[in-house]
Parts: sequence; structure tokens; C-alpha cells
Amino acid sequence: MIPPKPATRPDRVSLWRYVKLFRQDILSAQPARLYRAWMAEFRSPFFRSYLLNQPDLVKTVLKERPMDFPKSDRIGAGLRPLLGNSVFLTNGAEWQRQRRIIDPAFEGGRLRETYPAMWQAALAARDRLAGQLGTGGAEVEVEEQASHAAADVIFRTLFSIPIEDALAQEVFHEFRAYQRSQPILNLAAFIPGPRWMPRFFRRDTRAAATRIRSLITQLTEARQKAIAAGTAPDDLATKIMTTRDPETGQTFSAAEMVDQVAIFFLAGHETSASALGWALFLLASHPEWQDRVAAEGRAVNADFASVSKLRVTRDVFRETLRLYPPVPMMVRETTRPERFRDRAIPRAAQMVLSPWHLHRHTRLWDNPDGFDPARWQTENGRICGREAYIPFSAGPRVCTGAGFAMVEGVLLLALLLRDFRVTTITNRTPIPEAHLTVRARDGIWLRVEER
Repeated sequence: MIPPKPATRPDRVSLWRYVKLFRQDILSAQPARLYRAWMAEFRSPFFRSYLLNQPDLVKTVLKERPMDFPKSDRIGAGLRPLLGNSVFLTNGAEWQRQRRIIDPAFEGGRLRETYPAMWQAALAARDRLAGQLGTGGAEVEVEEQASHAAADVIFRTLFSIPIEDALAQEVFHEFRAYQRSQPILNLAAFIPGPRWMPRFFRRDTRAAATRIRSLITQLTEARQKAIAAGTAPDDLATKIMTTRDPETGQTFSAAEMVDQVAIFFLAGHETSASALGWALFLLASHPEWQDRVAAEGRAVNADFASVSKLRVTRDVFRETLRLYPPVPMMVRETTRPERFRDRAIPRAAQMVLSPWHLHRHTRLWDNPDGFDPARWQTENGRICGREAYIPFSAGPRVCTGAGFAMVEGVLLLALLLRDFRVTTITNRTPIPEAHLTVRARDGIWLRVEER
């Protein structure tokens, strides 16, 4: 069975038709040729954009000369009501300062220290799912279950509170509302202009962002008081809020911390939920791989070292991130004229890096649209894994929580399938769409029963 893939649009459409399609879903708005092109150019009255699939060009932008290709504000403009001036949106010296403060919280041994909280969240997710099953199992929307589990991991590791905490519940439900109301691009993505230019955000999107930031402010202010009193737990929030920039000696201000917590929730909750939901669907569609993951799951426990035994589960999760990268496109901007593939590229052009297309490129991958976790042990898989696999971006701007996400996703998948069997439901095949992350149009419905 070939996993579901969005339909593609005709090769040529009008600009306004393209804008409409893009706002609905950036994946089905693209032509089929992007799955085989090394580079593609798109022109509009306002800007030029170039999609890059050629591995050495992707490497140039992300790894070799990242400061020459800063993040484009065309994407960031739509997220600023929620994310403010977070590390996800900044560039240059400001971004470097933020990473110097944030990165130590995710280095080396910190993963081992956060693992007990992940383990407790995984057990809670298992218990919540068990509570929904009657005799013989039930049909369950697993994307919602995945969102709940991923949010619980974030709350426990960042603020040492379970999702059952009243404030955590409120933040979680507001994020769900925001995810459904926020298109990945708004008008600012197509019409350039200064920061002060009206961006025409939907009223419900702006309102949800305001409510989320208010709730996060309550969490951060309470933690600041606990730090001052010497009663704060040694979790990620405390680590980040007390880490000083080694160059300036300064810590994040309260306002800056609200911005950073917002992106930790968005990146850590939305992306992990997307990947876990699709992983469960892929294993429901491929029971032979599901049984292998379930067998491995019997080896995982509260000891961090046990995660290293989940080799098959890790390959399954990597394959899920290949087929359904949670962040399907990233946009950088040229700061000077460039020349790629003998084509002159002007300053301020949009350079689009698409994990969605790169991971399914027909001239790079064997069986690009197929689900095959075994590919990671083949020569083609190893080469493509180095050169054409960027689910967490790459280079200096690689997601600081990439290692965290791989432990979390593999643990949740192994533990859930150790105790439950999932099967597909006839006529309920999920259709992938890209909003803030790659989600299913009507959710991912599976039949779940205890093993």
C-alpha cells in the first residue's frame, strides 16, 4: 500500500488561483514536476521564489553559508502574533544570542535528565487511550491522542506539570484552536512590506494567540518567582531562564521568555503530534512492521538506556518523518545576487527548501513514495539520509530539540504499540494537508484494541 499523498495542481495557474490554493494547503498547491526538479522558479508581480531540491544547493543554503540566507519574514509575519521575537523567527546576531542561551538546555546529558518526565507522559498517554476502549476496542481519532501526549511531554519537561494541571489544560486547548485557525501563510507572504504594514490576520487567529501568550505569561511569571525563592524544579524552563549568555552575561527577560516558551510549545507539541499520528497510521497500514515495533516495545522501561534498544522503532519513526515531515517547507531569503545552476538569482529572492519534495524526490530515493523503514540500512538510504533528509532542517539552524523529539517519538510509539494494536478503517484514509504542520484533513481514525 502506498501511503496517501496530496493531489497536485496543474502546472500553470493564475497568481490569484495559486494564492487561494496556497492558503488552503501548500502541498496540493504545487505541481507534480517538483518531485523530480533540481530547481524550480516561481514568479509573481511582487517577488521571485526558487525551490531547491539539488542536495549541494540545499547544503549551500543551510550548512555552508547560512548567514547569507536568513529566514524570510514572509513565513514569520503570519506567526508573529503568537511567537513574537522567538528564536524561530529571528536572524543574525539576535538569533545567535538566543541560541547561546537555549542550546545548553538540550545538550548531552540533559536528555537523560528529561527522560523520566517523558516516561511518565508516555504512561499517561497509554492510560488515557485504554480508558477510551470498550470490550473489543474502539474507533479512535489518534491525531488528537498524539496531540494530547505531545503536549503532556512538553508541560512535564518544560514546567514539571502534567497536562491535567488546569493551566496546562487551558494552554493545550487554546493551541488546538490556534492550529485549526492559522494558515501557514497570510497575505504578508505574497505582498512585501515593512513590519508596520497591516497583515490582515483572522480575528480568531489573533485572539487565540493573545490568549495563549497570556497563559504562558502566567507560567513564566510563576517560575520566575520560584527561581527567586530557590524553590524552582530543575527542568528545562529553569535551565533556560537561568542560563546567561556567555558573551554578555545576560539572561532572557520575562517578555523574551514568553516568546521562547511559545515556540517550544508550537515546535515541541505540533511537530511531535504530527509525526506520531502519521506513524500510527503507517503501522496500522503495515501490520508486519507494527508487530516488530510492538515486540521491541517490551524492552523499553523507565531506564533511559532502554531507548537505545528500539532500533526498528527508530527506523520506523525516521521513515515517518521522511514521508510526512511535520514542517513541509522552509523559506530563506537572498541577501545579495546569487547564481545557482547557471541562473541569476536577484537579491531578496525567496529560496524555498521543501522537506516534503526533497524526501520524495524521484531522482534521489529508491521507492520514494513507499513506506520502507528497511531503507535506512541500505546504501541508498544512508546516502539520502546524509544528503536529502532534513526533517529538522540542517546546519546551524537545525532544530535545537531534534534529539529530544527523536527520543520522545520513538518512546511513545514503542510503548503505545506494546499495549495496543491499531488497524485501518475502511473509507477513512487520511488526506495530508499542511497548515502549521502536516496534519490529516479530517483527522486520523484507526481502530484500536488492547493486545
